[in-house]
Amino acid sequence: MAEKQTHTFQTEVSQLLDLMIHSLYSNKEIFLRELVSNASDAIDKLKFETLSDDSLVEGKENLAVYIDVNKDKKTITITDNGIGMTEVEVNKNIGTIANSGTKKFLKGLDEKQAQDSNLIGQFGVGFYSAFIVADKVTLVTRKAGTKGKKGTQWTSNGKGKYSTEKVDCLDFGTSITLHIKADEAEFLDEHRLRGIISKYSDHITVPIMMIKHSEESKDIEYEAVNKANAFWTQDKADLKQEDYDEFYKSLTFDFEAPLTQLHNRVEGNLDYTSLLYIPSKAPFDMWEPKRKGGIKLYAKRVFIMEDNDELMPLYLRFVKGVIDTADLSLNVSREILQGNKVVDTIRKASVSRILKALEKMAKNKPEKYATFWKEFGMVMKEGVVEDFANKDKIAKLLRFATNKSDDATQTATLECYVKSMQKDQKAIYYITAETYESAKGSPHLEIFNQKDIEVLLLSDRVDEWMVSNFGEFDGIPLKSIAKGDLEDLDSKEEKAKKEKTAKDFDKVVEKMGKNS
Repeated sequence: MAEKQTHTFQTEVSQLLDLMIHSLYSNKEIFLRELVSNASDAIDKLKFETLSDDSLVEGKENLAVYIDVNKDKKTITITDNGIGMTEVEVNKNIGTIANSGTKKFLKGLDEKQAQDSNLIGQFGVGFYSAFIVADKVTLVTRKAGTKGKKGTQWTSNGKGKYSTEKVDCLDFGTSITLHIKADEAEFLDEHRLRGIISKYSDHITVPIMMIKHSEESKDIEYEAVNKANAFWTQDKADLKQEDYDEFYKSLTFDFEAPLTQLHNRVEGNLDYTSLLYIPSKAPFDMWEPKRKGGIKLYAKRVFIMEDNDELMPLYLRFVKGVIDTADLSLNVSREILQGNKVVDTIRKASVSRILKALEKMAKNKPEKYATFWKEFGMVMKEGVVEDFANKDKIAKLLRFATNKSDDATQTATLECYVKSMQKDQKAIYYITAETYESAKGSPHLEIFNQKDIEVLLLSDRVDEWMVSNFGEFDGIPLKSIAKGDLEDLDSKEEKAKKEKTAKDFDKVVEKMGKNS
């Protein structure tokens, strides 16, 4: 055995561990959800790698997650025969938090937010949830495809430091042993663990195995304790709303039910299935430039990738779900996806379905759409600039506050604005400001209020950029009341009066010139 090395956790990791141990007391069972999800991801990654190199699996046919309980030693061990990690990867993935968005988020996290276990999975550090129920965690891992039978062992009690060392490791993959705290003994009950798996991980496509207890046989046998099916391949007629909600929660780690889902099976020139969800809450990192995409891409039910901008435009980055197609090669790469006709067609169809669903929601369920707009309105405003092909459709989905609004709630549509325009009005007027209150109190509004002309009050962070690139709606230009000539506000009578005043003034000036 090589020499043991001791390391100090990055500051953010220590902060996160403290949150895990002291704040997530109300929903401790999520530790199993997180560790099983990580194990499943590791197997998905290995399956993808074996498409180009089947020697990586070293002859193993059954890839699965195994959960073992030892009541005498008070341990739970979660083992996967997935991709595994090198020592460098262990230190990188477990000793530090590299994502800047996660670091920023942790710094601003208050105690109440820390108790939201949903956030743990969202910022991708679920491994540390092991310390909610364990006072010591040991991880042993070997990267698939590495020469020799040496792996890396990682050990920590979660109190600022961890150690790594080289150990003998016959199998590739990762094994995590949790030494359960004395007051968390309930999790040493196998029935309790099976219930947690059924609740959170039933639809994970990898089998989750536990020992099958039988009086007839003394041999150790394992049985799958989850359904392990590709949920999206099931017939819509056989699924209830609760089924869709549960799959959404297992897919996203969001405890709140989504606003709606779109489940489609397409056959013909293209063969694919899409199951897309619109969440009811915006993710904490929606404005992070390096945030991961929310769509998982499968080819013939084999997971390919999820963090790819080709699957969904940036302004729909909040959409979650799965796209599974038979028309992509299993060894597709990120580079191949760029400009790929299959992906382009699926993307266009998916965007069209989402926009139609939002249009239908706005028309038939305005209260639900108001919830959607409150959470995702700002990113939707990006769409009128970024998605030229769908500009008009997106523009009709936009909502604004105006000088006729009672408060800052954005409810006015451009269509309604146009219908209520004054007879001689030639533009859609707007004003931008840092806040709604500043816009509402602008002196520029005085003449518009006097003439009962509606003005859009724009105070979102994207508004200035949006209107400068938007141009027009329904052939009518957008015009800032703080810039340019506003003479078109005058009625014919007012224009005639101004012209007469100007002529009279010119006559007076001319007469004064003659008398001088």
